[in-house]
Amino acid sequence: MWKLNLKLFFRLLGIFLTLDVFLCLVSAAGVILRAEQTVMSTAEMLDKTGLPTLEAQNWLKLTGYSVSLHTGEPKGFQLPIDPQSHVSGQTISGIRSIDLPNLNSMTFWDQLDGVTYNVTTDNNGRSYLISIRLQETLQILAWVFALLFMLELLMLLGSSFSGARTIRNALRPIEELAETAQNLNTDGGVFTPEQLNVLAGKLDDINATRLDTRIPVDGTQNELKTLASAINGMLDRINDSYRSQVRFVSDASHELRTPISVIQGYANLLDRWGKKDEKALQESIDAIKDETENMKGLVEQLLFLARGDNNTMALQIEHFELSVLASEVLRETQMIDGGHEYTSNVSPVYINADKSLIKQATRILVDNAIKYTPPGRRITVSVSSHHGFARLTVQDEGIGIPSEAVPKIFDRFFRADESRARVTGGTGLGLSIAKWITERHGGHIEVLSRQDIGTRISILLPISTEL
Repeated sequence: MWKLNLKLFFRLLGIFLTLDVFLCLVSAAGVILRAEQTVMSTAEMLDKTGLPTLEAQNWLKLTGYSVSLHTGEPKGFQLPIDPQSHVSGQTISGIRSIDLPNLNSMTFWDQLDGVTYNVTTDNNGRSYLISIRLQETLQILAWVFALLFMLELLMLLGSSFSGARTIRNALRPIEELAETAQNLNTDGGVFTPEQLNVLAGKLDDINATRLDTRIPVDGTQNELKTLASAINGMLDRINDSYRSQVRFVSDASHELRTPISVIQGYANLLDRWGKKDEKALQESIDAIKDETENMKGLVEQLLFLARGDNNTMALQIEHFELSVLASEVLRETQMIDGGHEYTSNVSPVYINADKSLIKQATRILVDNAIKYTPPGRRITVSVSSHHGFARLTVQDEGIGIPSEAVPKIFDRFFRADESRARVTGGTGLGLSIAKWITERHGGHIEVLSRQDIGTRISILLPISTEL
């Protein structure tokens, strides 16, 4: 703001100085022209009446000019060629000079009294010196210029304050835009309608078909580099989000297409042969029931993520012991799965969270461990405290995850092994849901996996300080 204000200040100052110089030149030309007119009138009078008497000379001094005979060689300058057409023929060849006072011995106004315009001209064979005192004219101009300078000074001071206020008001939308863009760039991807409305209309040229457009930062003023960088970062995230949504829609369509195709195939089978073939009829009914159940689960997961993305899911926060919840999930799992060995290592840890959502996330981790752990292998559930966080860990002795796939396991519909995922019936949404639940509670997930050794996934949530 101050840089812009200084630029405006010096720009206005330059305009005033240019105007003052122009007025000075115009005033000087006017003073010279007035003096020349007086010289012409005096020369015409000399041609008619001759040199005035001593008494007349004293009266002439009261009017500001005097006339006397001149002896010796005149010193000074002649008028340029161009203006001579505007001067009387009697004074064309005259020699002009300007007498200036001693600047060190007088006040400013006394100095003005000493400024005299002299013209030496020949008339009827005699040389006359016509002197014109410019005191009154210069004093009037001095007062005019003094008032003008004071007015300009007041305008400069006033423009500094009003300019600062105007610039601040003009830059406030940019500041708000920069702050909003920075918040959108650092708040974990949660975009509220209010934040997006601030940007509405300001990025109209960037649409879904040109999300790779960026604001150039090089050459941008320091005050706007942060804004440009923040908007570019926000556009990167919007671009990634847009591509992720396109991929999400494509994957969701693919996931729904498979059970629909299966159902359609069995429906055609029933239509052709299943009406009389009891074996085909039962097979078709069982397949249709399985596929509709899978579709129901997929749709419920999609709706869950959609509500999470729209921030329409309210958390029912309560105070509970995480170790009790983990033990409950473990007991329920042992009742329906007897093909694996289960162990637990829990210690009392309390948290404030939505109990049903945390239980859902825990089940997701246990279900994944079951799917990718061969029968007879061990699955361990543990709960402990770690640096202010409650750590819930599910560790298996399964097939593990390739190192290059670990960063992608939380992407929606991602499967490290498509063939195995098809066999186990996974949709690739479980870990995405678990990640959303964890982050919604202010926590995070840690993953450690080695192929053919096993996987350990931990949910870390803030510990409750309540008793």
